[in-house]
Amino acid sequence: MRKQKVKGDWRLVLAIRPGMTEIKITVALIFACLAALAGCAVGPDYVKPKVALNPLHNAEAVASRPSVAKEPPLDQWWMGFGDPHLTKIIERVFKQNLDIRASLERVAQARAVAKAAGAKLLPTLDANAQVMRERMSLDNPLAIIATSAIPDFPQTSNLYDVGLGASWELDLFGGLRRQKEAALAMAAAAEASQAGVRISVAAEAADTYLKIRGDQAQLQVIQNRIANDADLLAMLKERRSYGLATDREVAQGEALLAHTQGEVTLLRMDLEAQLNRLDVLMGAQPGTYASELKAPSAIPTAPRITAQSADFLRRRPDVIAAERELAAANARIGAAVAQYYPTISLSGLLGYESLTTGNLFQGDTFQPLGIAGLRWRLFDFGRIDAEVAQANAATREALIRYRQAILRAAEDVENACVALVQLEAYSQNVTKQITALTQVYEDSKTAYQAGMIALTDVLDADRQLLTAEGELPRAQTDAARAAVRLFRSLGGGW
Repeated sequence: MRKQKVKGDWRLVLAIRPGMTEIKITVALIFACLAALAGCAVGPDYVKPKVALNPLHNAEAVASRPSVAKEPPLDQWWMGFGDPHLTKIIERVFKQNLDIRASLERVAQARAVAKAAGAKLLPTLDANAQVMRERMSLDNPLAIIATSAIPDFPQTSNLYDVGLGASWELDLFGGLRRQKEAALAMAAAAEASQAGVRISVAAEAADTYLKIRGDQAQLQVIQNRIANDADLLAMLKERRSYGLATDREVAQGEALLAHTQGEVTLLRMDLEAQLNRLDVLMGAQPGTYASELKAPSAIPTAPRITAQSADFLRRRPDVIAAERELAAANARIGAAVAQYYPTISLSGLLGYESLTTGNLFQGDTFQPLGIAGLRWRLFDFGRIDAEVAQANAATREALIRYRQAILRAAEDVENACVALVQLEAYSQNVTKQITALTQVYEDSKTAYQAGMIALTDVLDADRQLLTAEGELPRAQTDAARAAVRLFRSLGGGW
């Protein structure tokens, strides 16, 4: 083996004897070695953590509940309610909601960052051209010397410069690739977060719509109670005209009617607020679509829902985003470790420089330039140690957040399952209660007219019936809202 200089280029020559030709290792071999090194990346390779999940212990009760509507696809859960108004609202929300649009722009930003991180791995090529005109001061030392030696020395001069420059940082130890890996993971996390926004907004729109239908149902109930209370007051006034009722009893009837009418005011205020909220969720000014929901409609019934498998939790956008953030944090460890190693960069310039345009592209004005750079933080390892330690701690924190996201997802599903089953059972009990209290109220009125009981007994029966009738639409609404919450907790909607 010997060194050989050929036309100014040093080569490593390996001679193998006897009878074999020489093998010359030149710059091409060096680049081959660099390419082999470029296939390596320091730092830990990411392995998705495994989190054991037990079956959801409240899901069986949800799956076994009676339901008239069949189970819809999870990504179109709103179709299961069988309400065309709700379907139209969700479609409009997906197209017009501003929070969803903003989340899409955040995804675009994250993708752009990932693209920029990938571009750092590639060489850059720049074209440049400039014209400089300079008038030299005669008091300049150089001008004094030049004018004394050259009588016709020009005080004003032009300089023309045209060239192409290229540079490339060799990612020998994978620092740039780890940065790209982290950026891609964060872009995926942004996409998952955008899906989470989509789910949340759709669920909030459905929840608001159900509140509107619930308020309208309660208003119908109260309007019926107002008519009944007005009939009771008319009966009391008639009995007073015959001397069978006192002024006190009439006043009690008037107070009952006024109380019931006051419930209408509060409900209408809440109904208007919900209509305004729904318009904003649909990306419109309040009052834009309120007329479409002016006519009351039945409260939708929740469809059948199956959520026995805990695997649903892994497809939730917040869980996916937490896992991608963990992958990004893991990649940043490699980017930090790469700082222990040297950075090599190659730069080159091919250009022409001349004082006149006529000679700009002549051979004498050609000026090539090549630079090989080496940067190594040899005396900065203490700071690198701190950066690596920080990256490791951030990864451990991300792992904890990922596990916590799964636990919170399980909590959401379990709570939603319990709420749906119990609220539907409560709604059925309220229905039975109304049937019984209606009979009590009618019997009380008959008994009062016969003089068998006092008016207070009638008023008490009326109050209990009014409370139960107002509670039924609330219970039905809450049960439907619990179904929406369950669909949302299962990650439905994307």
